[in-house]
Amino acid sequence: MNLQTNIPLKPQQPKINYDSNLVLLGSCFAENIGEKFSYFKYKSLVNPFGILFHPKAIETFLWMATQQEKYTETDLFFHNERWHCFDAHSKLSHPDQKTVLNTLNQGLDHTYNDMLSATHICITLGTAWVYRLQALDMIVANCHKIPQKEFSKEILSVAEVVQCLQNSVGLIRSFNPDVQIIFTVSPVRHSKDGFVENNRSKSHLIAAIHQIISVDQNSTYFPSYEIMMDELRDYRFYKEDMIHPSSLAIDYIWERFKQTWIDENALLTMDKVNEIQNGIAHRPFNPDSDQHHQFLQKLEQKKLQIQQQYSFIKF
Repeated sequence: MNLQTNIPLKPQQPKINYDSNLVLLGSCFAENIGEKFSYFKYKSLVNPFGILFHPKAIETFLWMATQQEKYTETDLFFHNERWHCFDAHSKLSHPDQKTVLNTLNQGLDHTYNDMLSATHICITLGTAWVYRLQALDMIVANCHKIPQKEFSKEILSVAEVVQCLQNSVGLIRSFNPDVQIIFTVSPVRHSKDGFVENNRSKSHLIAAIHQIISVDQNSTYFPSYEIMMDELRDYRFYKEDMIHPSSLAIDYIWERFKQTWIDENALLTMDKVNEIQNGIAHRPFNPDSDQHHQFLQKLEQKKLQIQQQYSFIKF
């Protein structure tokens, strides 16, 4: 008896391995998968500007990074005793203006350099709903708790999302033409927009992505949203808020991603890295025992073996 609907997935090329250079951008699901790559010690850059929910914010970020633009004091504003930038998430906000500027511009530099050598760029779209700052007639990445009356809310049409994605792909390919772009839609439901409105939003994103991948041979779609909706259609796969995927659901989607994208030899290395990570996390009953010292010596040997093969891996 089959009690689950499975999304058919085909193995993709080029595979991700420990020689790959990864850039992950977009909604919080990009961070969920990015944390997995970081844990397994892949070369990866994850959301230098924090979570970017919609395609316009990602396009703006890619423009700034690929054109080697810089932020200045005029791009920041002071609110609730912190400096903010409308193009970045509030995690980059800080009481010191120079700290914010340095973080923003270092993020742009790191992104430019990493994208030059990137083999795979993963872009996760969260919503097509955007907020426009009326005073500047500008779509923002984050409202930073500015009063809602200062913004107008609107949904990007399918054509507008397509245009954002075309611009983003064009910026990426202008200096890294062969990079593999993996699009996905976040399985997180934006319930604050309304459940009908959330479905409208997701449908705009999915329709636009498929228009892009139909003409760009080096881009593809990974169905994380569909896996959550169809394979994991039970509230036990959600956190307490009934909105965000639970750690179990994230692990499940990650396993499906691994089956699709990760090289078999890399999977063997991941097992070794996981063994080391578990060893590092181990808390002994008696740290001064001979048994624990032997355990630590074996752990250091395992680290050395991995680092001899991949010198960039640090524990």
